[in-house]
Amino acid sequence: VGSGKQWYQRRVRGMIWGTVEDYIITGHENGELRQYDWKTGEKIKTVHEHEHLIKDLQLSKDRTMLVTASKDTTAKLFDAKDFKELKSFKTDRPVNSAAISPLKHHILLGGGQEAMEVTTSHTKSGKFEARFFHLIFEEEIGRVKGHFGPINTLAFHPSGKQYSSGAEDGYVRIHDFDQSYYDFEYDF
Repeated sequence: VGSGKQWYQRRVRGMIWGTVEDYIITGHENGELRQYDWKTGEKIKTVHEHEHLIKDLQLSKDRTMLVTASKDTTAKLFDAKDFKELKSFKTDRPVNSAAISPLKHHILLGGGQEAMEVTTSHTKSGKFEARFFHLIFEEEIGRVKGHFGPINTLAFHPSGKQYSSGAEDGYVRIHDFDQSYYDFEYDF
């Protein structure tokens, strides 16, 4: 397929095309975020803002922001071009996936207790809820229960009117937002 270009780098855990599709952004097991010129393989930029592996990375709808999810219990929002860290969302559990709402100033996080420990705990203690954070204020504004295993992946519908979650329990859940979600205003 294609030219078969390759270059050595640390173990890659996630990858997406950059903002103008002339570079690739990679997330690594050591917490590094890298940008490569896809034509030459040249490393353009590296930042090391996570303490542990990056499990997911997703772009905003307008492709100007990038959110990362990490085993270090944080999700971080970056400028997608220069990798400047804009915000950090802290939790008390590994974050396996993070998504940026295309409709509201919200970040959605999912994760939970490690899968190998799930059988020894109650689902409430596994912390398997999807968590909503305000993108600007970095504060948690809501949770949605439903899975009985760690959430591995999240995605907003392009309209922003639904999101889906996939988890270790084997289920994919499609969540429709009710009117209260649209009516919600953050008090500041």
